[in-house]
Amino acid sequence: MNHRGSFQDHARGCLLGLAAGDALGAPAENLTPAEIRRRWGTLTEIEGGGTDDTEYAIFASSLLVRHGHALTAADVAAAYRSEVIPLMTGPMRGAGFSELGTVQALRRGLEPPLTGLVHSHGWSDGLAMRAAPYGIFCPGDPAEAARLVEQDGLVSGSGEGILGGRAVAAAVASAMSGASPREVVQAALSVIPPDSWTSRNLVRVCEILGQAPYESADDVLTEALHEAVVVKHYPWTDVAPEAVALALAAYLVGEGDVERSVTFGVSLGRDADTIGAIAGAVAGAGQGESGVPRRWAERIGPVTGKCLPVVAGRHVLDVADELARGL
Repeated sequence: MNHRGSFQDHARGCLLGLAAGDALGAPAENLTPAEIRRRWGTLTEIEGGGTDDTEYAIFASSLLVRHGHALTAADVAAAYRSEVIPLMTGPMRGAGFSELGTVQALRRGLEPPLTGLVHSHGWSDGLAMRAAPYGIFCPGDPAEAARLVEQDGLVSGSGEGILGGRAVAAAVASAMSGASPREVVQAALSVIPPDSWTSRNLVRVCEILGQAPYESADDVLTEALHEAVVVKHYPWTDVAPEAVALALAAYLVGEGDVERSVTFGVSLGRDADTIGAIAGAVAGAGQGESGVPRRWAERIGPVTGKCLPVVAGRHVLDVADELARGL
């Protein structure tokens, strides 16, 4: 297979894995692992559709198709103003706090990076959930993937929120080139400061997973991961350093296998759709389209645009093909 064909297969696996993880995790969002076990035992089957995670990833992909490596934060802000805001006829449904704050800032006439600084949710995992396309676009180049995704992040986030996006984009870029799961996580760590909250959480989960044999259904492992990185007594779960660390932990537990990585990821609860989406994206980037279970792939249809009307009707496989053609 030529390089372009190989990249296309891995791009399709990445975005299909993202959409599947998003959809599988959606009903478990904001639940505890114990409540997930009580309701489903283990979540293995997709019943409904995805969330804003998939729609924002498609939107991010469209930015890359248009601007490529020349993408700037100003381009992203302009796209929000021309394509997102005009189609919002009422409340912005299904969006995270960082995106809601960004739209308000843009409507006030602010420009990045102020648009990502003026609201109090810069640490949100909104960038991390849509970072995968930047990794697809930079196969084997984690540093460039991190640089590009930061341009997107400057519009809606700051600090740890941007670092979470950088880590995910770098992980996908590394997985696209055939790196091992451990090498993929090292790539994520290589593009963020070692003294950052995100880096410390990633190191903690790696230490936990290296201490003893583990199984993906091990409740003791779940408790240890929560103890290491979950922000207790905080009412919201979209915390980037937490979600990114749990997602990459799930990817390591699954040893890069899409189904094992995603099912363990969503079993962790918290921001389960985003954790599943990130784990699925990284694993899918490594395994390619055939690595995503067929029964999951068959459940993924065009997005409805319930959060972002501009992407309504788009299918992640078509979007992946567009990204691969732009490489």
